[in-house]
Amino acid sequence: MKKFLLSSSLLFCFLGLGLAQTSESPNIIYILADDMGIGDASCYNPDGKIKTIHLDKMAENGMKFTDAHTSSSVCTPTRYGILTGRYNWRSTLKNGVLGGYSAPLISNDRFTVGKLLQKAGYHTGFIGKWHLGWDWAFKEKYENIDNLNTILEVDYTQSIKNGPNQVGFTYAYGFSSSLDIPPYVYIENDKVTALPEKMTVNVDDKGFWRKGPTGADFKHVEVMSNLTQKAVEFIDQNANQEEPFFLYFPLPAPHTPILPTTEFMGKSNTNMYGDFVLQVDDLVGQIVAELERKGIIDNTLLIFTSDNGCSPKANFSELAKVGHDPSMGFRGHKADIYEGGHRVPFIVQWPDKIKGGETADQVICTTDFMATVADILNEKMPENAGEDSFSFLKVLNGSMDSEVRPSIIHHSIEGRFAIRKDNWKLVAWPGSGGWTAPRSAKELAGLPAMQLFDLSKDPGEQINLINDFPQVALNLKKEMISLIKEGRSTPGPALVNDGPKVWEQVKWAYEAQ
Repeated sequence: MKKFLLSSSLLFCFLGLGLAQTSESPNIIYILADDMGIGDASCYNPDGKIKTIHLDKMAENGMKFTDAHTSSSVCTPTRYGILTGRYNWRSTLKNGVLGGYSAPLISNDRFTVGKLLQKAGYHTGFIGKWHLGWDWAFKEKYENIDNLNTILEVDYTQSIKNGPNQVGFTYAYGFSSSLDIPPYVYIENDKVTALPEKMTVNVDDKGFWRKGPTGADFKHVEVMSNLTQKAVEFIDQNANQEEPFFLYFPLPAPHTPILPTTEFMGKSNTNMYGDFVLQVDDLVGQIVAELERKGIIDNTLLIFTSDNGCSPKANFSELAKVGHDPSMGFRGHKADIYEGGHRVPFIVQWPDKIKGGETADQVICTTDFMATVADILNEKMPENAGEDSFSFLKVLNGSMDSEVRPSIIHHSIEGRFAIRKDNWKLVAWPGSGGWTAPRSAKELAGLPAMQLFDLSKDPGEQINLINDFPQVALNLKKEMISLIKEGRSTPGPALVNDGPKVWEQVKWAYEAQ
């Protein structure tokens, strides 16, 4: 009888029916949407017209943060902050994003979340959009490899160097940049999975991608489905093993090209962007279903967020006609220093620790992932790592009055700064710092050099109080410059930022006041 029971257990495990994982260390999955606004998740925006049933279920079973922010209002810098726990503007990238051929932004000696978890005994995986640069085997020397619209000659038979595998990921599968930036080839553990056999381009506004070499196995419309399958396979292969797993799953959607598959076309009753958001939501449902199938849902820390606010490529005028606002009333969108550029959905599900249906209003940043993971595992970080990462574990554990961070610094695509402390937000620039007005020289002419908002009374950032509260502005300006110059915002020895002294533009903004 005992022999039969043992065989049955092995059979269940073999069939994938799942035995609950007994390790105390949780599995960790970080899903990062691309260009999805806070108002696109219906658990945040019940008046919105896109019904994200799987994200809503995550929130019902976990905790949603209402004041969560990305470290930048565009993608490359936010991804840098997630993996390093460091504000992106401390790196050499002071504005904009990397291209598909760019060199690595994360140096191999930089401590990352992946390395932290490898040290703690995790099997680590990356699947999806990298957009942090790596070294291609170029056929000639190029002066500028960051141009998004340039096609460079690469020997695709050679392995890439200094990519995900070198900065903390045991397994890596994905592509170099956004799905609208070439080259369009999959990389698996440093090697191209299929050589480019053609050049593709799509000039449709929503389905747009730039002309570039495309791998034989790379079909733009199938990328999301392919990545989902890869993620499910990763979970299937690593569930209930002796070592827990970490999956960093950065999506290329709902960023352009906006290409929902046939089953989602028209499903949102908004536009193609809304349909694509529903495909992202469905992906979340598939991940949760796989965790349940493997019997590991309870001890899995699952996080869903976005890398910045919604892009105007979603077509705000189309969405407005059906009564949907991706920014949910917050000013601006992707690229901007205003709230719509960097305030994002942030949902955490962890049944073993979070009872469900919780809402947290603490200010958190995407850089805070590293310190939170270290706190969960009781791992100590080096003094020169996670410079801007604060743990929000106490909040996850139910201490809803706990402060996570004393302040937060925001950053726009142009490299403009803002600081948030309590209800005050000081913008060290007269305009959006991004793509919305005021942005042109004509629009900015005559405006105060800085903007001060009280978000408790004016969440839409419409009333500039810079002349009414000069001492508040002065104190915030001093704190922002200090945090920039010190090389860190967490306690510890002063560190050095990479590249030019960006604090000087903050100093100028105040002196021009």
